[in-house]
Amino acid sequence: MMRKRLVFLLALVLLFSGLPMGFAHAANQPLAKLPGNANPLMDHKLGADPSVLVHNGRVYIYMSSDAYAYNSNGTVKENDFSMLNKVHVISSADMVNWTDHGAIPVAGSNNANNGQGIAKWAWGSWAPAATKKNIAGKDKFFLYFANSASGIGVLTADSPIGPWSDPLGKALVTHSTPGMSGVTWLFDPALLVDDNGTGYLYVGGGIPNNSDPASIANPKTARVLKLGDNMTSVVGSAVMIDAPYLFEDSGIHKYNGKYYYSYCINFSGTHPPAYPAGEIGYMVSDNPMGPFTYKGHFLKNPYAFFGVGGNNHHAVFNFNNQWYTVYHAQTVSKAQHGDGKGYRSPNINRLVHNADGTIQEVQGNLAGISQIANLNPYNRVEAETIGWQAGITTEATQASGGPFSNQNVTNIHNGDWIALGNVDFGSAGANTFKANVASTVGGKIEIRLDSATGPLVGTLNVTPTGGAQTWKEVQTTVNNATGVHRLYLVFTGTGGANLFNLDYWQFGNNTSSNPVTKVEAESMTISGPYAGAISSPFNGVALYANEDAVAYNQYFGNPTHQFSVRGASNNGSTARVDLVIGGVTHGSFYFTGTQPTVQTLSNITHATGPQEVKLVVTTDNGTWDAYVDYMEYSL
Repeated sequence: MMRKRLVFLLALVLLFSGLPMGFAHAANQPLAKLPGNANPLMDHKLGADPSVLVHNGRVYIYMSSDAYAYNSNGTVKENDFSMLNKVHVISSADMVNWTDHGAIPVAGSNNANNGQGIAKWAWGSWAPAATKKNIAGKDKFFLYFANSASGIGVLTADSPIGPWSDPLGKALVTHSTPGMSGVTWLFDPALLVDDNGTGYLYVGGGIPNNSDPASIANPKTARVLKLGDNMTSVVGSAVMIDAPYLFEDSGIHKYNGKYYYSYCINFSGTHPPAYPAGEIGYMVSDNPMGPFTYKGHFLKNPYAFFGVGGNNHHAVFNFNNQWYTVYHAQTVSKAQHGDGKGYRSPNINRLVHNADGTIQEVQGNLAGISQIANLNPYNRVEAETIGWQAGITTEATQASGGPFSNQNVTNIHNGDWIALGNVDFGSAGANTFKANVASTVGGKIEIRLDSATGPLVGTLNVTPTGGAQTWKEVQTTVNNATGVHRLYLVFTGTGGANLFNLDYWQFGNNTSSNPVTKVEAESMTISGPYAGAISSPFNGVALYANEDAVAYNQYFGNPTHQFSVRGASNNGSTARVDLVIGGVTHGSFYFTGTQPTVQTLSNITHATGPQEVKLVVTTDNGTWDAYVDYMEYSL
């Protein structure tokens, strides 16, 4: 909203200075996430203390609800963390286009979150951390949060976006929990569900005595707790982690059988060079409950990358067989206010483990991660799925048919836009575009490729629908939209009011010339030393060792297709299955965990005519097996 006020003020300045009002269109520019960059992950809202859950081929990020607080004169004041009573959630399948899932109203004490708070006993929800566990054959999701610095609560759900409930009606961990005495700040949870299904909770922080060098060097305020099978109880007593120069921000991940505990190093006193203030240090153990040995540091304070610092909060995760770290920095608030004022936003960069198990220094930057998969515009796309944007915001919607806690794009004015990266229209291309809209004013959606002023391939007229939450699906024709492009939806109209709200959009094509062909794995030819049919977790084929494969013969009249495979790993590790067409390897499908997912390779160019299509294992190291259900391909 602050940005809209700035645009309005600029318009007044231009008006009274005699400059043409058309110049004000330059205000419709991205704020902090510039097209081509992947960081910050979003700039239409804030989010701090990020943590990650990977599920069904998507990365879900859970964040403290940083939001601007204002002085009585309307100026933004320094962040006092008074807004941290809910949890912001976004997700992505490609690391560039992020879907806004709104906010989980966690805290419910004293009528927090307008009486909708889930945990009625809690007044805060700081630094959330989510995980999942298969219980009785079904994935259950758990969201842990800090009630300020006084305890840890947990919510449960059947999906990563909710609906959430409070199974305990009280905190899971408090200072009276066995082993928790001496913890200065009982907050910043991190979770690990080990390969055997056992859960571990890492919490704590703070320095007991800031004037004592020994207390600064060894605060002894980090703890690890073993969780019960239900993930909502504690087994035994907490164990102290003697993390040198600990400040806050517990992190945990497992790599090559080793357990990595990471944390933010404190700012107090004088430090030896091995413990740089405000950076992320890490320790390694053979056991999830330690003891841990300090090894070094891998993420500098955000000031080193972006020129504005503050606290450092991170999480390490693996997605599609690649390691990353997510962390917060004042990238959006700096772009908006110059000095950041303490408000944080999520960023992601690649993380690399060395051959000896140490971690390389992460290079934080605005470029971030290159998009790892194309977006399919022929599926329904939530409008709040955003790669880049200028001017818009999101809000909870009353539109039906969307995901839980569905949002719509709003605050739409002339010249605003949203953009998506690497949208794959295929070789046949799109011929229609439809959108679900609600409006009291009306306007237009210009469909453009590559930039906000790029080729215009269609225009959708949005007429008033009778209300800002009265929804109607409208459609227009599209021409010359083929191949892979950035997609810009540019909004135009007159007047100062919100032109319309946007719920979802979807392109259509000539389905008769772009069919989807599905081939079951068990119907293919099975080969290799150990490959065989399976009936669980689906009817399909297991590929146990190198050269295990399934194959069939297919005639291709066109040289470019999209291939999708549904599969899974037999455990928490990542299984890899290669796609070979006509003896040429064209890519790999990665399946992390036992939950079946669909992985896609787009724009695969291959030989035409009769070809053998093979799915084969070539990188087996004895730690996983690959399960394959079916393959689909289309233009």
